[in-house]
This record gives sequence, structure tokens and C-alpha cells, in this order.
Amino acid sequence: MGETGVMLRREDIDAVVFDMDGVVTKTATVHAASWKKLFDAYLREWAGRHEQPFRPFDPVVDYREYVDGKPRYDGVRDFLASRDIKLPWGDPSDPPDRETVCGLGNRKNDYFNEVVAERGVEPFESTVTLIGELKSSGFGVAMITASRNSTTILEAAGLASLFPVVVDGNVAERLGLAGKPDPAVFVEAAKELGATPARAAVVEDALAGVEAGRAGRFALVIGVDRLDHAEALREHGADVVVEDLAQVSVGD
Repeated sequence: MGETGVMLRREDIDAVVFDMDGVVTKTATVHAASWKKLFDAYLREWAGRHEQPFRPFDPVVDYREYVDGKPRYDGVRDFLASRDIKLPWGDPSDPPDRETVCGLGNRKNDYFNEVVAERGVEPFESTVTLIGELKSSGFGVAMITASRNSTTILEAAGLASLFPVVVDGNVAERLGLAGKPDPAVFVEAAKELGATPARAAVVEDALAGVEAGRAGRFALVIGVDRLDHAEALREHGADVVVEDLAQVSVGD
């Protein structure tokens, strides 16, 4: 279960860094479905070639353990490694039908973009409300994501102007920032807001994300429990866990 409530105070915190998928936008389920489409097709074909039983991708357990919150290619590598499958890394320019880590990652990205184009993106209204309250009270706010599609997703959700600082997969590549569970993207976001980790909070729904918040020694790591894994969020680094950001308030 989550906490009954959390208060953010300016005397303690200067900035709050939000993850995108599953915290700001309702895209985590789209990602999970896209990963399942990718891996089930690949695993079925791989099992046939190697005369092994087909074991499908679990969109809850496998998603949470191996791909949630990570850069796309890292997710491909880590999940396949869990099935004792090792592919060449390849190159980010690989076409989506190439049997490399990058090729499979690009195929997953195509699936994701197709769903976003068809359905659009919904924001979590409680998150948007909280961000407005934080900005009105003088907190800096930023968003991080491993996605390289953050602009498209935020525009589709009607949130293009919500964040003054966004550290996404494109920024991480340009600056050479490691992906979660390394804290580099969170530290960079706080830095761009003029804050130190010791005076900043992280809001995350992914295990790799709360682990990164702890590793970065942020003042507060808030876990958002969208997948009924509150205890795992605490074990990986969340100081507090809420079921929705309506449970987070802003104090003086």
C-alpha cells in the first residue's frame, strides 16, 4: 500500500524531477504492449529455429524487471539476456527487421509510435495539477525520460509547455549520460534547474528510476505505484510510495 500523504516544502526542496511514462503520461501500458508485440514475435521465431519451447513476454513481470524506465536498446539487451539470448548490438541506424539489439529496439519504437498516432496520449491529471502547484510555489520542475520521442508524446498529451527542462534520450546521447539505474539524467535535470540532488526530489514509477534516485542521493525519492509493487519500489530506493500524485501536496 502507498502512503496516506506526502508534503513537499520549499524550505526542504528546490526542485522536483518527474519521470514521463507512468508518472506524467499514461504511456507505460502502451510501452508494455509494444514490448510484448516485439518480443513475442521474436521469441516465437527464435524458439522455432532453436527447437526450444516458446515462452511469451510477461507484460507485467518482465516489463517491470527488465525494460521499464531503461533506454530502449538496454531494455532489449537485458530482457534477451534473461532468456539466455545474446545478439550483436548493431547500430542505431539498423532497420527494424535486422536481428540486432538496435534493430529490435527500432522495431519496438515503430510499434509504439503507431499506437500513439492511433490513440493519442492521456496525461495523469493529478500530476499536471501537482506540477502547477509546484511552479506557483516557486519550485523548479523538470522531466526526464529514456524516450527519444518526448516532444511527440508531450505534444500529443497537450503538455508541450509544461516543463522548462526536459532531459530525454536525445539529450542523454548528446551529453553522454548513462541510463537508469545510473542517476546521471536526474542529476543533469536538477543541475539545469540550478538545484543539487540534496535539495531536489525524484518522482518515479520504475524500479530502475527509484534506484537511480537513491544512487544520486536525492533529498526525497517518491515512488508512484501503478503496478501494485509498492514494496519493490521501497526496496529499490523509494523513500515514500503513493498510488497517485493526488496524495502529494505542496507546503510553504
